[in-house]
Amino acid sequence: MTRVTVWNEYRHEKDSEAVAEVYPDGIHAAIADGLAERGFETRTATLDEPEHGLTEEVLDGTDVLTWWGHRAHAEVSDEVVERVRDRVLDGMGLLVLHSGHYSKIFKRLMGTTCGLKWREAGERERVWVVEPGHPIAAGLDEYFEVPEAEMYGERFDVPAPETLVFASWFEGGELFRSGCCYTRGNGRIFYFRPGHETYPIYYQEEILRVLANAVEWAAPTDGPEPTLENVDPIENLD
Repeated sequence: MTRVTVWNEYRHEKDSEAVAEVYPDGIHAAIADGLAERGFETRTATLDEPEHGLTEEVLDGTDVLTWWGHRAHAEVSDEVVERVRDRVLDGMGLLVLHSGHYSKIFKRLMGTTCGLKWREAGERERVWVVEPGHPIAAGLDEYFEVPEAEMYGERFDVPAPETLVFASWFEGGELFRSGCCYTRGNGRIFYFRPGHETYPIYYQEEILRVLANAVEWAAPTDGPEPTLENVDPIENLD
C-alpha cells in the first residue's frame, strides 16, 4: 500500500474562523481523509511539530509527500528542506499544492522564483485536461470546474513542465499552467494549482481524484539502482 504523508502549515485554520469553518480539522485532515478513502495509507505532519513532523523516520516511511503552505514558508527550516530534497532525489514522490508554489522545497527543486500573478475574487476556474492520456487525468472529463477559486495567472516562473496535464481558465480572463509534472533525480514531482484555504476545494470529487491519481503516478518505482561512481568496463578493453 502506498504510504502518503500530508504536510500542511496548519496556521490559517487556527486563527481564522472562516477557514476553520471550511476545514475544522485542517486542510491536511481533509486531504488525508480523502486519500485514505481511496485506499492509501495516510499520516499527517504540520509546521509546528518538532522538525515540522518530517523526521528522518517519517520520511523513510513515506512514498509520496503532499505539501500545502502559504504564509509561513520562511519558517520551514533549511535542514528539513534539504532532508526532503534528498528523499525526492532518492525517489520519494512530491505533490506541491496551490500556494506551495512559493515553498522553499519547490523553489529549491525548480531553481526559479516560482512567482506568478494572483487575485482573490471568488471567481470560477475551468480546469482543462490538456494531456488526456496521462495517468493523472484518468477518470476525468475533458474539463471540470471549481465554482470559487483564487486566481493564479501567467507568467508562472517555473521551468517548462516535462508534461503539462492541466491548464486553467479563470472568469476574469487569465490562463494558468495548473498541473505540471517534473522529474528530479529518481523522484517525480507534480504541482497542482487548485486549493485556496477559504473554499471547500479539497472536498470536491474531481480534485480528490486528481490527488489520488497523482499519488499513484509519483510513487517510487522498482527500477534499477543507478551506479554513480568510477566503474570498471563491462566489455574487454584490450
